[in-house]
Amino acid sequence: MDWKVAVETKQQILKAIEDLPDDAGVEDALDRLYLLYKVERGLRQADQGELLTQEELRERMAKWRK
Repeated sequence: MDWKVAVETKQQILKAIEDLPDDAGVEDALDRLYLLYKVERGLRQADQGELLTQEELRERMAKWRK
């Protein structure tokens, strides 16, 4: 990770925490940061062509429901 990306990531983290309600706890902050991580990871995977077809998704979801 280069310096510019690291600074942007840090700014995103700080903004996510600042945007939490005043009564938010540590768990709320961790939940928000984890969500941002998962979204960023998913976008990166999509950019790299790591996508599922609708049928592949249906098959995975069917396994989860068992």
